Amino acid sequence: MLSSLASRRGVFVAAFSVLALAACGKKEPAPAPASAPAATPAPVVKTYTVGTDAAYAPFEKMSPANEVEGLTVDLLKAVAAQGGFQVKFVNTPWEGIFKTLDSGERDIVASSVTITEERKQTMDFSKPYFDAVQLIAVKEDSKVGRFEDLKTLKVGVQTGTTGDEVVQKLLGKTSPNIKRFESTPLALQELAAGGVAAVVADNGVVQNYIANNPTAKFKSVSDASFVPEQYGFAVKKGNAEMLEKINKGLDAIKADGTHAALMAKYFGTKPAAAPAAQAATSVATPAK
Repeated sequence: MLSSLASRRGVFVAAFSVLALAACGKKEPAPAPASAPAATPAPVVKTYTVGTDAAYAPFEKMSPANEVEGLTVDLLKAVAAQGGFQVKFVNTPWEGIFKTLDSGERDIVASSVTITEERKQTMDFSKPYFDAVQLIAVKEDSKVGRFEDLKTLKVGVQTGTTGDEVVQKLLGKTSPNIKRFESTPLALQELAAGGVAAVVADNGVVQNYIANNPTAKFKSVSDASFVPEQYGFAVKKGNAEMLEKINKGLDAIKADGTHAALMAKYFGTKPAAAPAAQAATSVATPAK
């Protein structure tokens, strides 16, 4: 009987040992996986307010949906995409448009603004994005063949633009023969109605109007005295950060062909400009 008890005791001890070993060999629960690092938030894309006088087709005009559209809009949107920012266009009257930069109401003025030394004193400009020159619009049967022929005629201009300035030099600042309008299209409509004999304005606007209004039966006349001009985007004086973003975008869209494609979209071919040799003898004047 003792032998039997010993045997059973041995079995019990052996079983206990097996259980103890099993308990010792039991795997601990795997630690919970470390949480993934928080995702880096996407950089905030800043939106800049752009002032533009939307009465200067094909550069800036109002769409049927009452939104600013045109070559200038398409160009600056492409520039913004490359420069890492966004833009919101606000129709702004030409008179006083530059004051909105100083007041902070507008971050950029994109309104077919000619780069001039005088304007550089109070604002900064991007690199040029469009080459322009003045043209004379007259009716097809007009005898006008050069700028001097306008001396005794009534001439329409948009107030405060290059056309206004050059016509003042020819006719006199207070000449009653200068008829001023809020926009170039209004001046051209007056030409169609017979209220003026000619309109002096930027080449792109004149050519666009003639192409899109064939029933008006206008023609354009160039003159060696008109100085080649360049449009730029204007920012507040000293805003180097904004200027760098715009210029970066401009360089990019010129390099990838976007700039050329937009010019072809709106003009088909490059707008006519004064020959360089003729332009060299001219004197620069303020412009739109």
